[in-house]
Amino acid sequence: VQLVESGGGLVQPGGSLRLSCTASGFTLVYGAISWFRQAPGKEREGVSCINTSDGSTYYRDSVKGRFTISRDNAKNTVYLQMSSLKPEDTAVYYCAADNDYYCSDYGPEAADLGSWGQGTQVTVSS
Repeated sequence: VQLVESGGGLVQPGGSLRLSCTASGFTLVYGAISWFRQAPGKEREGVSCINTSDGSTYYRDSVKGRFTISRDNAKNTVYLQMSSLKPEDTAVYYCAADNDYYCSDYGPEAADLGSWGQGTQVTVSS
């Protein structure tokens, strides 16, 4: 069971990036898939989540209207499209998944998600 993130990098403020999270060893058609991030010196925070059963999504307030989570079942991949990026979006971004999890309106709980990727660095700077 493995999750691999990609797509991070250095981008100027106002720019865009698309992160990918590809699973191997299990399918992303059950449960929920979430994106978390952790900036230096800060706690990890849930950014977005998608429930596979009904397609419902969650976004933390600071990214609403700028980030979009989506999935491609054929590629077993979940994406996080990030636009209008700000310096405060700088962090290591992780995807996490669990076939027995459903994200609530309050966002994903890291402790309830069993599979994690290694993270990808996103740096927003001029």
